[in-house]
Amino acid sequence: MGSIVQTVPLGLHWPTAEPFLFCAHHLDLYPAGNAAFGPKGSLAGRNIGSDFEARDGWRMYHGSTVPGFPEHPHRGFETITFARRGFIDHSDSMGAAARFGRGDVQWMTAGAGVVHSEMFPLLDSEQGNPVELFQIWLNLPAADKMVAPHFTMFWADDIPQHRSLDTNGRGTMLTVIAGAHEVAGNDGPLRLTPPSPPPASWASRAESDIALWHLVLEPGAQFTIEPTRGADTVRVLYAFEGAITIDGESVPTNTGAVVDRSHTLQLVAGADGAEVLMMQARPIGEPVAQYGPFVMNTREEIEQAFDDYRRTGFGGWPWDRPDPVHGGEPTRFARHSDGRVEFPPGAEVSAVSQPG
Repeated sequence: MGSIVQTVPLGLHWPTAEPFLFCAHHLDLYPAGNAAFGPKGSLAGRNIGSDFEARDGWRMYHGSTVPGFPEHPHRGFETITFARRGFIDHSDSMGAAARFGRGDVQWMTAGAGVVHSEMFPLLDSEQGNPVELFQIWLNLPAADKMVAPHFTMFWADDIPQHRSLDTNGRGTMLTVIAGAHEVAGNDGPLRLTPPSPPPASWASRAESDIALWHLVLEPGAQFTIEPTRGADTVRVLYAFEGAITIDGESVPTNTGAVVDRSHTLQLVAGADGAEVLMMQARPIGEPVAQYGPFVMNTREEIEQAFDDYRRTGFGGWPWDRPDPVHGGEPTRFARHSDGRVEFPPGAEVSAVSQPG
């Protein structure tokens, strides 16, 4: 038996293995922005409110003026948003807000219930505004499904990266979002340790064996992934740009490969290089009941979630519009529900760029 157990084709939404519930790769080549931070030009012919067609290389999603996802509820799981290009404006029912992008990650525990929006403001009025992000849904154990909502920012400068060279001098850049990893450094082993996930996350438990890695391989580059310890750990490698081989078996572009976690894996990029996202974890091993934005353990809990949302609105919506945008400055920030404001390390912050 080879290292690859199964391969699956990728679309906008990728097949995942529990405890991962969902993964979407959004890549939109938005044009210049207008005064309202939406795309310049006509939106005629688009299914506004549910535009997923990728006409002209971009989508409005559920946005009507600004692309993105206006206010919507969640309960019982977490969202992990890895923003590689462009900006995302977060607002939520706790009164918290954030603007992040350019390699940042937001990790949000929905817990007992939160309403949030995720908008993609097009800040550049002179040229294009490409946006690329991954959104991953990670299940919560039953014991933690009703914890208080919470989000954590992993600013790009705090997320460990390491460039390694193979024997032919070809490089691979590894970004470690979750799951500490040891690599060879100039002065001995170097441990890449990302920021801590939210406290109630399955990823905060040592037994989860979780890893979220992003790899960029130069043409022909080789990279080795060692076996992992969990006997029931599921490891999936998604080749979303370029092609790779895994132990000599071909994985074309836009293909996910479920691999044997007990094997040492030898990845080799094709002639055009490759980008790979690796998602790995042990299953939580509990029943999953999901309906839209709610993920619980039983149908009765799903019905309760709808009842609670209709009754309480998960705290209500404190914003004056369903799709808030946090101004025209490109400053990244996070303002938490307790009023604490944080910025990326080394950010130059002026009075003009302070979040309102």
